[in-house]
Amino acid sequence: MNWEVVVLALAMAGVVAGCLAPAGWLPVLKHDKLLHFLAFALLTLLASLALDDWALWPFCLLGLLVLGWLIEVLQKLVPGRNFCWQDMAANAAGIASAAGAVLLIRAFLTL
Repeated sequence: MNWEVVVLALAMAGVVAGCLAPAGWLPVLKHDKLLHFLAFALLTLLASLALDDWALWPFCLLGLLVLGWLIEVLQKLVPGRNFCWQDMAANAAGIASAAGAVLLIRAFLTL
């Protein structure tokens, strides 16, 4: 296992833990949607580094989107938390933005 996969797994664990912590355990966050966007953009960038087979890239992005959705669904079971479509949209926007940046960088590097 290479270091990129380990870093991705640790980052995923951190995002999941932060998103599923009870509301009383966290400080009030003014920029919650920005944090969702940045977290999933970071996961997307780390996934692009860990990926060996670029044919799997669409499935990787879909997996990250499903992870974001699953986190939102599981938040209904956490005290003081609930499903939020705006958080899901911020997750998806972070994934899409980072994926676009990765594809642009890859395109310029192959010129």
